[in-house]
Amino acid sequence: MLFHHALGLTPGVETFAELLRAAGHTVSTPDLFEGRTFDDIEAGVDHASEVGFGTIMRRGAEAAEGTPAGAVYIGFSLGVVPAQRLAQTTPGAGGAVLVSSCLPVGEFGESWPEGVPVRVLATAEDPYFVDEGDIDAARQLAADSPDAELVLFPGSGHLFADPGHASYDAETAGLLVDHVLELLAQVDATARG
Repeated sequence: MLFHHALGLTPGVETFAELLRAAGHTVSTPDLFEGRTFDDIEAGVDHASEVGFGTIMRRGAEAAEGTPAGAVYIGFSLGVVPAQRLAQTTPGAGGAVLVSSCLPVGEFGESWPEGVPVRVLATAEDPYFVDEGDIDAARQLAADSPDAELVLFPGSGHLFADPGHASYDAETAGLLVDHVLELLAQVDATARG
């Protein structure tokens, strides 16, 4: 399950989902903004604030109803909120990929669930990730959980994996895809036992 960033369910998010589908994975892309898209991050964040982050999380949870055990929850930026919550609170979650954002684990429980792999992936100089404290939450998660890994790519792009955004970086986006596919293969191998 792939949750979009603050620009909404853009063609770039769908393009990323298609890359995962082409590798043989089933990927759903819930629209947390109910059709709205935005040209800049601040406008999207303002919309999310107006709608309410509780509503965003509820929409994410509703979209995940009926998701099979072993599902991996992926979130880009704002989409990390429902992805992280679902990965931390859904019994049988397979894993999580948190891109360009990370909340303190205490937001959704006392600790990261044992045996649920999580990767936090961001650019090392992303001002949203660094200046807003996400990097600190990610470092704490990686320090506290043997199932967690923080990967920092060179650069400062926030939406570096969305080809429709100015901060898109094809090389870094390719590295992100590699990391996601690696985690999905790990989860698949664990499920097969």
